[in-house]
Amino acid sequence: MVKRHLYLGGGLLSVGLGIAGAFLPIVPTVPFLVLAAFCFARSNPALEERLLNHPHYGQSLRDWRERGAISRRAKISAIVAMMVGVGFTWFTIGWPWVLISIAVLVISGTWIWTRNE
Repeated sequence: MVKRHLYLGGGLLSVGLGIAGAFLPIVPTVPFLVLAAFCFARSNPALEERLLNHPHYGQSLRDWRERGAISRRAKISAIVAMMVGVGFTWFTIGWPWVLISIAVLVISGTWIWTRNE
């Protein structure tokens, strides 16, 4: 019973972070919603179903769940957002901290780009 409540709390927190990501340029949305769907599958199937049937994000969540796929548009958006983050880091805190952003871009960007479409 406690485990179910922890999953529900994690799902609600993930949805909250996903909502923030919809409005903040550097925070991702769909990865938090994927985590929320995972948590809701173990705590509240009705909330999981609502996420999977969402008119805007539902298809991305179903594609990830069924095939581990990310659309080309989402891949490009994610990589461009990370590149903006590198530029922002360069202009705000500069060297050597920009190396962290570059590492995130290279590692995460490569992983994202190699997923199924």
